[in-house]
Amino acid sequence: MLDLLALIGRDQELFTQDIEQYEAALSEIITQSKFLVLGGAGSIGQAVTKQIFKRHPQKLHVVDISENNTVELVRDIRSSMGYINGDFQTFALDIGSDEYDAFFNADGDFDYVLNLSALKHVRSEKDPYTLMRMIEVNILNVEKTLKQCIEKGVKKYFCVSTDKAANPVNMMGASKRIMEMFVTRRSHDIEVSTARFANVAFSDGSLLHGFNQRIEKRQPIVAPTDIKRYFILPEESGELCLMSCLLGNNRDIFFPKLSEAFHLISFADIATKYLKGKGYEPYICSSEEEARALALTLLDKGQWPCWFTQSDTTGEKDFEEFFTANEILDMVRFHGIGVIATASQFDNALLDHFEKALTQMKQNKRWTRAEIVELFSTMLPNFEHKETGKYLDSKM
Repeated sequence: MLDLLALIGRDQELFTQDIEQYEAALSEIITQSKFLVLGGAGSIGQAVTKQIFKRHPQKLHVVDISENNTVELVRDIRSSMGYINGDFQTFALDIGSDEYDAFFNADGDFDYVLNLSALKHVRSEKDPYTLMRMIEVNILNVEKTLKQCIEKGVKKYFCVSTDKAANPVNMMGASKRIMEMFVTRRSHDIEVSTARFANVAFSDGSLLHGFNQRIEKRQPIVAPTDIKRYFILPEESGELCLMSCLLGNNRDIFFPKLSEAFHLISFADIATKYLKGKGYEPYICSSEEEARALALTLLDKGQWPCWFTQSDTTGEKDFEEFFTANEILDMVRFHGIGVIATASQFDNALLDHFEKALTQMKQNKRWTRAEIVELFSTMLPNFEHKETGKYLDSKM
């Protein structure tokens, strides 16, 4: 079995000391509380759900649009942790649907609501229709569920952000930054917190997850050489979200502290370690065509064709960061976690303008990508959208 820590260039987990220090407090809160996890069958959602389940909550309901992932979540939990006395149920629902509204109106008895649903791919901005769905999921559904939680008297609302929300250069990161602005507005009516964190290693749909798919299908491995990212383990993503939700103050944004144990690593470096861990020696090809052709002959020789190249696609950030120069940081509260103490100010007129503009586009059933980019630039005056005219779907 591959050592995920070694693959991402680490020899220790990030939050072990904080979890151990606050374990009693976390367990006490969870055993006395009722939870709703939205987007709970995705990679991060499953990690969060398991963190809650193993501490025996009174109630744990999980909602996710993917029926298959929801089934696998239940099978995984039953096969590893078994059962709890609390009320554990899953629901295959779209958070934006009438069915979800009926579900929440019929119950809504939760202390904590954690929203892990997201469209997380930079490639989702390539066309105006997928881009609008990203806005729906990342921003509008958050606003909708926040208002529902306020009406039902939910104690705390958590939602997941991204490191790409700090000085965003792509629409995904910008959508999460705008989401943070909407969350701040609702923080005057309900306690909220969020987390910005790095790429989750081998999460569904990620490039690293794609390595597994390529191995299974006996296809070339492709990775950029010039893009370096921070990576955290799936379990670490669950720990960070849980601690932000239960231990964060109103409007806090949690993020992993940078340290000698947590550093940037390139996708190509991970690919090389990954293949060697699988028993193969990477064979660097000079083109996509060569890589595809050699996949038919190299594998039996213990080599794997790789196409490593520099990135030239839209929205790729040159480096990752978790906070901006004008954000207030608390770097002493936790050992492995930094906290951004977000100010309570927000521009209500600007947020209303954003909602009205989107509503008008959707009512007309007609909009362009350029119009949405312009609207985002109105919300984020310093938004420097990195547009190259090329997208990941045009590459292997």
